[in-house]
Amino acid sequence: MPPVVPPFLVGLIVAPLAKRLLKPLVRGVVKTSVGIAMEVKKAAHEAGENIHDLAAEVAADMVAAQIVAGDGHRAADGAPTNGETANGEKDETADRPESETRAPKIRATAGVGAGKVH
Repeated sequence: MPPVVPPFLVGLIVAPLAKRLLKPLVRGVVKTSVGIAMEVKKAAHEAGENIHDLAAEVAADMVAAQIVAGDGHRAADGAPTNGETANGEKDETADRPESETRAPKIRATAGVGAGKVH
């Protein structure tokens, strides 16, 4: 009958060997996964930039097409029509009575050290 070896003795012998073998393996897996994650992040950032550039080009093309086609909102002599400013933008205050015009918003901002007494 073979000698009976308690399981904890097997664990004491196998644990240092497993540590020596598994530590480099786990380290390699973690290093590879971090590298892949960084590459994916870089690719996503480049794709976002490309989409942003494409959107800017399309917007510029649409503005150019509108300029070429002409808005038709201006008078023949180039003077602004009713409710427009000199550069063709809609003047919102022209449509409102004088009593309904809005006052500019005033924001109370606290500077550094505002309200402190020295």
